[in-house]
Amino acid sequence: MWLEPEEVLLKTALKLWVTERSNRFFMLQRRKGHGTTGGTFTGLLVGALDTMLDSNARVAPYRILLQTPGSQVSWVIASAGAAVEEINRHWDWLDQNLLHSLSVFENKEDAMSFVKGKVKGLIAEEVRGEKVVQEDDPEKFREALLKFELRFGLPASEKLVTHYSCCCWKGRVPRQGWLYLSTNHMAFYSFLLGKEVKMVIPWVEVTRLERVSTTPLRDTIRVSTRRRQRDFSMFLNLEEAFSTMVQLANIALRRLLDNEGFQLDQVLQQPGHITKRVLEQQALKEYVLAQFWLPRRESLQDVVTCMLWTPHARCHTAGTLYTTDSYLCFASKEEGLCNLVIPLVEVISVEKPENTSSLPDPVIISVDYMTSHSYLGPSESTGKGTAPSEKSAHHAVNAEALMSVFHGSSPGTHGGSSTKEEVKVRSWEDHFLEYGRGVHMFRTEKVWKLVAVGIPESLRGELWLTFSGASVEMAAHRDHYSSLLRDSMGVSSLATEEIERDLHRSLPDHPAFQNDAAIAALRRVLTAYAHRNPEIGYCQSMNILASVMLLYTKEEEAFWLLVAVCERMLPDYFNHRVIGAQVDQSVFEELIRERLSELAERIPELSPLSSVSLSWFLTIFVSAMPFSSAVRVIDCFFLHGITAVLRLGLAVLDANADALATSTDDGQALMVLTSFLEGLRNDEEPSNSPRGHVEGTGTDSRSAERTQIGHLIRDSYEASEKFGDLTVRQVEQLRCRHRIHVLQAHEDTAKENALRVVSPEVSISTEDLGDLYDLFKTEHFIRLYWGAEESQWVQQHHNPRWPYAEQYRLDWSQFRSLYRLLAPWLCGPHTDTVAQRTFTLLDRDQDLLIGFREFAGWLNKLYSEDLNEKIKLLYRLHIPPALSENEDNTPPPKNPLLSTTRPLCVELPNGETEDYQERLKQMLRDLAKEKDHEEEKEELLPLMKQWEFIQFCKTLYSMLEGAPDEHELSQAIATVTSLVLRIGEVDHRSRCADDDGGTAGPDPTSGWTVSFSQIVASLLTEQALVTFFETPVDLRAKIAGARERQYQERVGVLAAQQGAASD
Repeated sequence: MWLEPEEVLLKTALKLWVTERSNRFFMLQRRKGHGTTGGTFTGLLVGALDTMLDSNARVAPYRILLQTPGSQVSWVIASAGAAVEEINRHWDWLDQNLLHSLSVFENKEDAMSFVKGKVKGLIAEEVRGEKVVQEDDPEKFREALLKFELRFGLPASEKLVTHYSCCCWKGRVPRQGWLYLSTNHMAFYSFLLGKEVKMVIPWVEVTRLERVSTTPLRDTIRVSTRRRQRDFSMFLNLEEAFSTMVQLANIALRRLLDNEGFQLDQVLQQPGHITKRVLEQQALKEYVLAQFWLPRRESLQDVVTCMLWTPHARCHTAGTLYTTDSYLCFASKEEGLCNLVIPLVEVISVEKPENTSSLPDPVIISVDYMTSHSYLGPSESTGKGTAPSEKSAHHAVNAEALMSVFHGSSPGTHGGSSTKEEVKVRSWEDHFLEYGRGVHMFRTEKVWKLVAVGIPESLRGELWLTFSGASVEMAAHRDHYSSLLRDSMGVSSLATEEIERDLHRSLPDHPAFQNDAAIAALRRVLTAYAHRNPEIGYCQSMNILASVMLLYTKEEEAFWLLVAVCERMLPDYFNHRVIGAQVDQSVFEELIRERLSELAERIPELSPLSSVSLSWFLTIFVSAMPFSSAVRVIDCFFLHGITAVLRLGLAVLDANADALATSTDDGQALMVLTSFLEGLRNDEEPSNSPRGHVEGTGTDSRSAERTQIGHLIRDSYEASEKFGDLTVRQVEQLRCRHRIHVLQAHEDTAKENALRVVSPEVSISTEDLGDLYDLFKTEHFIRLYWGAEESQWVQQHHNPRWPYAEQYRLDWSQFRSLYRLLAPWLCGPHTDTVAQRTFTLLDRDQDLLIGFREFAGWLNKLYSEDLNEKIKLLYRLHIPPALSENEDNTPPPKNPLLSTTRPLCVELPNGETEDYQERLKQMLRDLAKEKDHEEEKEELLPLMKQWEFIQFCKTLYSMLEGAPDEHELSQAIATVTSLVLRIGEVDHRSRCADDDGGTAGPDPTSGWTVSFSQIVASLLTEQALVTFFETPVDLRAKIAGARERQYQERVGVLAAQQGAASD
């Protein structure tokens, strides 16, 4: 590639370079130790050192120098990697375009300036319109991009994101080289002491990414696939490289394996637009959305380091201001010290005062304080709550929280705790005066302390709406809920059926849900959400969460709280595979090992403990502990999100560490946790609370032994040395890494089930069948890698909700590639035609797609069935629907193709002769008897017409091309062809002439036909053909070859298609 001219001293350079070509102005040199086999020890040492040097010091093996005649100073103007062809092209261009022009310059300096200007122009021309302009260092990235394309031969659409100098370990032996990270693959290249090593790993095959310490002084990145694991280490940028690898793997897997789940941003759906800068911006955006629970549609516009004036502290707090489409968000430098969210719709004015030495570039933002807390809670509603009549229960929207109805009908409910409740209300009112009220309240450590003590029931709904941001969304979409109710009324779907089944399972023991009005409100909320988000629809545990929300908020507010939880606070939780919950379950297991190391050492197998947590995450502990205690956990959840649930889960395990360690089996450990959680009591619980209905817990004799939920919550936050310092950023990083493992576990399960379904139908070994499944799936991915213009359509070929053997489907072009790789007999130029017929035959539902079941069944016939089944498959390929009448326009001959030199009699073994026509008639009678016998066992195949038989013969001839005994096989086919043509002619004439019994024979215009049995019988007369079809073909060898060639075959096809498109 062309380089910005860089000055070098020729005298020094000659010690490490060998001049290959030169003229008066230019010199082509090769680095010692490159481009030769063997060589001197000095050359090999130089090549090895070049490979081990970092990127800033590494030297390309070929270069072109611009030299001034009579001077020792030269300029490097071009360089190339391992291929000498590229540097030769540059040399030829200089020789043809510049060398003659330089001879007219009288001044050497002018000649040098002329060449430098030309080279800079060439560089500008190369960079213009290329993807390298998006990089921070286009020159350096352009060099790496050319090496990447040259070394690995992937299509130009494979976008290189970044590269690192690293070391790949094989046991204890390091190999220094380069790690290239692209949108779909990670690749490693090394050239050390004359030995070249290449490695390409698709992200979709990565099952786990970890940072491990193999020695006290060496951290490595461990990349695990289903076949092996690799360790990579580097002196610099290890953390950056690991973060980039996790992001790229996560994006690729979500795009390829989880396209029905969490939708990626538009820029990430287009791999060609992904750069290192885009990844950094995306990671920051994910953090901001998770930290402040902003809607997924928000885009991060700007990030500024600033000082925020905090009136409650009467000082400036250092932190970062994040600007999105609809929000201003501030996070203090010390995480958790102070957070602030300001919806832009509530901003009244923005002022720019004069600068001062103590306050440079100040900005004053005024907000509409009155709109920020227009919530009307249960305690503020006028009059006592009354339940709607049964007649209107299904249509009227509740204007107050269910808990206010429940308390209104039970006057004595608050008697024992009214004093404590009033104290908490006064504390919150004082807090509102000092820190603000509504969505732009200053969220500090004091807020958490108040939440840990317990939110008063009269303020619970308001604060849930504030902390979650649901109040902002509700204000921005005032008529959305009522519109959803109108649109969904009377609409029946799978979601509504599931909702009806679960309505009465939602807090069935709570008194507030003992009437039809509450059930109707729950039905409306769940149905409206299913109508709003049909991708999620309805999932179990949504009914429990919605029930709790209805207790403390109005119906519309409960709907928007459910939106906040499902779409922002617990993303990807509520779908049929609950990917998000399983990811957090895997995160929880790692946190146990990391934060509760002593417990992890005493219980080596942690999966049973982490499996218990799935219900904790899905219902936020509502299904695991008494309701009055669970509501306190939900308070913490709306303030701190999933980190509150993870912390509390760790605190539960820590409190029961000794009992869990001494458990003899998983069942006993489960009983320990269940008993502990059921025994949790709320220290603020009213004395006359209907414990039996709400809590469903044990007898009063155990109440003294119960742990107070308030103590457990405080322990989960204050034990900073164990889990109190868990942050949103840490959780998001863990989620990103563990999603890889969870998605791959789902893929393994889908593969196991697909093989379980298909295995009984085929004779292929389980190992070979699994490898065929991998090849089948890889072919689907390859199109998504490099078929950008059709990737959206190809993504529809995969759906985890389809039957296991049909979850991946291939179209015609994908099947053609696998046909060429796996078919035991190819047909030369006729191969694509036969492959098209095969695809049409396998596509039984005519949707232009085939699944793995059909694919495996086809290969089973070719590799594992007997000769009869193989010929039957060939026969089916040459009759409709596989063979269409307009496929071959060659008109069939009017008469059979008979050889005039063939004798009309045959010699019998005893030396006698028999008329050939009589012999054919006898064969037809025998075949008729066999045909009658076969009709009893299976449906008779349609007869084959003459022109279809000619196509059948063409396929047989093309299958034999290149066979060792091709001549003998060709003669055998010629004999069989002549025999079948005569059989068909005799059969046709006999049918036309047969009018015995007073019935007319078949219409003479009906045409020449033969049956499958006649063709099989004819083929059996030629031992060479029998041997050809019955000789087994090694499927394992075919699979191994296909695995090696699959990428190269597709790359070649894509290159040809791109070349044709450019022409």
